[in-house]
Amino acid sequence: MAKDRKLNAEERILWGKVARSARALPGKLEDLMAFEDLETPPPPQEISSKEKPGIAANKAAETGQAEKKPSPPRHHPLEKPVKRKLARGRLALEARIDLHGMVQSEAHVMLLDFLIRAHERGMRHVLIITGKGSSMGSEGALKRAVPMWFSKPEFRYLISSHEPAAQHHGGEGALYVRLSRRGREAL
Repeated sequence: MAKDRKLNAEERILWGKVARSARALPGKLEDLMAFEDLETPPPPQEISSKEKPGIAANKAAETGQAEKKPSPPRHHPLEKPVKRKLARGRLALEARIDLHGMVQSEAHVMLLDFLIRAHERGMRHVLIITGKGSSMGSEGALKRAVPMWFSKPEFRYLISSHEPAAQHHGGEGALYVRLSRRGREAL
């Protein structure tokens, strides 16, 4: 295969599934994240039909103002009183999903489907059990991957915040997740 050949859409999907199910070698996680950033196409920039690109750039340079891009919503940790209520059972966990024994590609699809359905039903607090990953020499692939998935576009609008769960709910092998309120999809 030629070095400068780009992957087509089908090949990118297949490679994404393979890459999600693989575990990075120690010290190579940064390389994997950089590769993933290279593969995601940049969002198209919208330019007013009245202004040409050169004119808009010159105006911004003259006024000293750069165009501000809206930043995606950030996930904040759960507030301490909310986490305490969830841990003590005073605030109900409306749903839970157990991802034990799944490969990353399977878990990704299951988790996204679960969160979309929970969000559509107006649920606010759910429990995601990833497992601690201490069996068979694993270092907890899902435990590491799930919080990273939450920053991806397909999950971002669904989730308001997340925190590791209390010990009796799974401790480090589980996450409390607060779903965003319905109607935030338009952001």
